Parts: sequence; structure tokens; C-alpha cells
Amino acid sequence: MSQQRIVVAGTGTGIGKTVFCAGLVNLLGANFWKPIQVGLEGETDTERVARLGSLPSDRIVPERYRLQTAISPHCSAEIAEVRINTDSLDVPDTAGQPLVIEGAGGLMEPLNCGTLYIDVFERWRLPVVLCASSAPGTVNYSLLSIDALRRRQIDILGIAFVGERNSDAVRAICEIGRVRWLGRLPWIAPLSADTLQAAFKASFRRDDFKP
Repeated sequence: MSQQRIVVAGTGTGIGKTVFCAGLVNLLGANFWKPIQVGLEGETDTERVARLGSLPSDRIVPERYRLQTAISPHCSAEIAEVRINTDSLDVPDTAGQPLVIEGAGGLMEPLNCGTLYIDVFERWRLPVVLCASSAPGTVNYSLLSIDALRRRQIDILGIAFVGERNSDAVRAICEIGRVRWLGRLPWIAPLSADTLQAAFKASFRRDDFKP
């Protein structure tokens, strides 16, 4: 059986991708890699996934780029006087263990003056789980993201929502976008490893993430 490797991409910034990834890595027993981390004040996304996903250190692949300023990658890199070399972003070998890869921001997030994150995803040719907010406006953002992935012939495993129930929007996205609904992760309070993992297992099925 081939190694299970999944990219979690978002329809935008701040929609809950990192919390979703923490639930997914725990559900799949996967390793985790966030190639580019922007913002090093406080807990990083990788540290949050490790904490909420109950991941030991040997299941964390170190970031390729760690940038101090919490803005878009290309701007943060410019401030740090670093150029993100996207050719160096090769998918790591995790010795046959499943791997979840988290992107940054949305699909069209610039990494340098000539490359978007979706360009890297296209080169990787890995299946994508599209993570979307369930808030108003999600139909537009989600359908644009689905269209962008299909234009690059990137396989979409399905779409996962984060937030309150929004059945009309979910139905429109799945029917118009012809994409599989994977489930919805509600907002969780208090958020901890235990509460996230319980909610994730109630909302998603492990078999739905198989290629």
C-alpha cells in the first residue's frame, strides 16, 4: 500500500486549518509537516498541532522556513531578508507513515514573487482536503478554491468545514462544486486535546480520507 499523504489547504486565513490538522493527524495516526511557519511569537502552528493532536516529537517534521513576522509568507520573508526557495519544498520521507501537510493561508498565497502555494501543490500531485469556514461568504470562497484546484488537475479528497452549522451553504458547495462532504468540525470550548479529539472522531470517518 502506498504511503498516505494529504495536503490540508484552506479557502483563506484564520478558518481553523491548524485545529483541523491536529484532529486529523490524531485520527490517522499521522506525522505532521507545516513547511512554512510565519509568526514565532507564542505557540506556533506546529506546536499547537503537537499539543492538540497528542503528537510525540518524532511525528513532527520540522518546518523548512520559520519566519518571525505573522503576515503572508512572501512579505514575512522580505522583512527577514530571506527568499523562499520553493524548489526546496520537497515532501519529506516519513518511512511509510501517513503524513498531513498544512499549507499557509489560501491557495493563492504568494511564497515569493513568482510562485503561489498552489504551484507547489500542483508539483507535489498529492490529494488535497479543502478546509473551509462555514461562515457567510463560504460559498464564493469555496467554489473559487475548488475551481482553482481542478484547473491544476489536483485531486480533491473532499471539503471539511469548521464552524457553526450552515446546511444551505454546504449543500450548494457540494452540489455545484461536485465535491465530497467530509464533515464539519464545530467550534469547541474549552479547546483541549481531549475535547478536540472527541469532537473530531464524532464528526469525521477515518476511511473518508483514503485516496
